[in-house]
Amino acid sequence: MLRIRTQAQFQLVMSQRPVASTPHFALHRLFPGPHAAFVCAATPRPEWLGAVVPKRWASRAVTRNTIKRQIYQLAGGVQAPAQLASPTALVVRLRSGFSKQLFKSATSHALKEAVRGELLQLLALAGRST
Repeated sequence: MLRIRTQAQFQLVMSQRPVASTPHFALHRLFPGPHAAFVCAATPRPEWLGAVVPKRWASRAVTRNTIKRQIYQLAGGVQAPAQLASPTALVVRLRSGFSKQLFKSATSHALKEAVRGELLQLLALAGRST
């Protein structure tokens, strides 16, 4: 899985409507085409992934990095649904914050489990929507 790195790539993918959303996350998807040349670059079946975790919803850098790590680990370790296996670019966006009363530590095991569970739910919803 290749990572989306430039602002132009993020903007291109996020210009599409979210294909799935959960209480904390939204998933944007872009299929290859002339407007998305970076999706088709390098390998026969590339998959691109980006994570957007704004300071507005996760004020501590430790929390933002923990959430991003969970996103990238899940994408690399878990087999995506068959509908997501086609060449595509995905951006996972945090759209609301996790409660500081429930997760007092910036990088607790409970927070990691909550993020991971919601990301699995997001991928399942995206698999059903196509």
